[in-house]
Amino acid sequence: MKKCVRLRDRSLVGSAVKVTAALVAMLLASLSAARADDNRAPEVPAALEVPDGNKVEFHAYAVGVQIYVSAPSAADPTKFVWVFKAPEAVLFDSDGNIVGIHYAGPTWETESGSMVVGARMAGATVDPTAIAWLKLRAVSADGPGVLARTTYIQRVNTAGGLAPSVAPTASGQEARVPYTAEYFFYREAQ
Repeated sequence: MKKCVRLRDRSLVGSAVKVTAALVAMLLASLSAARADDNRAPEVPAALEVPDGNKVEFHAYAVGVQIYVSAPSAADPTKFVWVFKAPEAVLFDSDGNIVGIHYAGPTWETESGSMVVGARMAGATVDPTAIAWLKLRAVSADGPGVLARTTYIQRVNTAGGLAPSVAPTASGQEARVPYTAEYFFYREAQ
């Protein structure tokens, strides 16, 4: 069983994610107030729908970065391309309170002591200027709290996060691209 990383040790997110109250306020203000306080499933493309028998248990807003690293191009090894490495984000509730973190795995961990690791099932480009919306299945869920029995995760309402349009010029370069998103966590309905 994978042990939960203690959320109090924020070195995973570290100085890479500088979240200000103003940024969180702007994110929350830009979202529909009617949806901000409920856990109803979002409208998504058909490929991202979660199977019947699952319901939204938890909903969080993410503010962070998508991390890309340079790698040799498969088409021309003398050139470099950006390759996705990992996300780093802080999760907030609809009131702007920190409720967890999101990092490589992909993994989500909450203040309540629970965590879930997901595996991508499907994606859809809803906005060509932002990272894809996703449907992921939970491959492991652990600890007490809201994520303990997660079955599926959806990433929706994304902004930013795309790899830089200018190719890297050397090995070892890293790009940290700001993004925001909403995450919906499902569990089996009882």
